Amino acid sequence: MADADDVRRLALVLPHVVEINSDGFDFRVGGKGFVWSYPERRPGASRRIRTDIAVLYVGDEAEKQALLLGEPEVFFTTPAYDGMPLVMLRLAMVSVDRLRELVTDAWHMRAPDEIVGDLDDHTDS
Repeated sequence: MADADDVRRLALVLPHVVEINSDGFDFRVGGKGFVWSYPERRPGASRRIRTDIAVLYVGDEAEKQALLLGEPEVFFTTPAYDGMPLVMLRLAMVSVDRLRELVTDAWHMRAPDEIVGDLDDHTDS
């Protein structure tokens, strides 16, 4: 079972990651977000930052749909994210190893081409 501390630890070991000041967690590489806390919005209520749910960049609509259909207990979306390659991940439903894979994949898809090789250099050391 993973949590927000695991997201933070896994994201910060990746090269060139910047954590944006927020009420939860928000990580960027090359100025692009790849994993952040879910900003839940409900009608008539203030926005609430959910650190038990991560918004994760997945690359494209096909990957998004595969995750949503294949593991609906783990991944979900909202109309606000329609047409965007983003899914919400229930952290308590994944292992830390699975979270590492998802966060690393998201980093890889968002990192500028000129720094992608730094991940290999970073993991070899």
